[in-house]
Amino acid sequence: MKIFICANLYKEKTAAIFPDVIRTLKLGGMVPVVETKFCGVCGEMNINGILFGEAEENAEMCDIFLTIGGDGTILRWGKKAAAYRKPLIGINTGRLGFMATLEKENLSKLLALSEGKYKLSTRMMLDVTVSTGLEEKNYTALNDVVLFKGTTSKLPEYLMFSGGAEVTRVRADGLIISTPTGSTAYSLSAGGPIIDPKIYCFEITALSPHTLFNRSMLLSVEEPLRAEYIAYENSSVFVSVDGNESIPISPDDSVKIKKSELCLNLIDIDGESFYGSVHSKLMKPLK
Repeated sequence: MKIFICANLYKEKTAAIFPDVIRTLKLGGMVPVVETKFCGVCGEMNINGILFGEAEENAEMCDIFLTIGGDGTILRWGKKAAAYRKPLIGINTGRLGFMATLEKENLSKLLALSEGKYKLSTRMMLDVTVSTGLEEKNYTALNDVVLFKGTTSKLPEYLMFSGGAEVTRVRADGLIISTPTGSTAYSLSAGGPIIDPKIYCFEITALSPHTLFNRSMLLSVEEPLRAEYIAYENSSVFVSVDGNESIPISPDDSVKIKKSELCLNLIDIDGESFYGSVHSKLMKPLK
């Protein structure tokens, strides 16, 4: 069994546990696979038994993706794992690491991979099309799509459509359209509910809405969504997919969102990592 280790080995916290990860995998009879660019770093650590290759080559040959880092690392590599139909497991070395199954203190649980003693948590993803007057750009999201105003912009009015029907119109700093996985990320910070990842739906949460009554909405994935905005004076709006680049859009542009045919299978060794993470990581203060 080949395990593609997706990690930035130049980061101190990642490099600190990397040798233990390698030893554990080899103990379970698994073959660690690492990007060729980290060959020198692994040599300095005096670690043997690693198979090196380019990222695309590793993604195709491996059986499992293993990330070391925080949720950002899972977001970055999760799209690749979904595209190659490979399951992913995360080891948390970040601050929260909500989607990561393992903490650095329980690496021994990696042995369950070789024995097949784990469950899969299937996570819905989004296909996103940003249509401007010049072009269309396509993206895939695991967490969310966020429309937000510029720093000095007046409040724009956001419109959301489901299957052509208008479902909300609100003046706000922004609008979050998230998956159930993304419900525990930015949307949660904005007051949205936690959604069990087994439930497939779109969640819409406004950022600092200019109204006395506003609640998150849950919409069926059977109909695609379309988001637009109406400018007020010097309003400027940007779109971000999973927290990546900020894409400027005009009032004549639109953002189309639908449930993707791709999905990410997260490995859940204990079989209760979602609710365990809710209790251990969201119900108490971060250290």
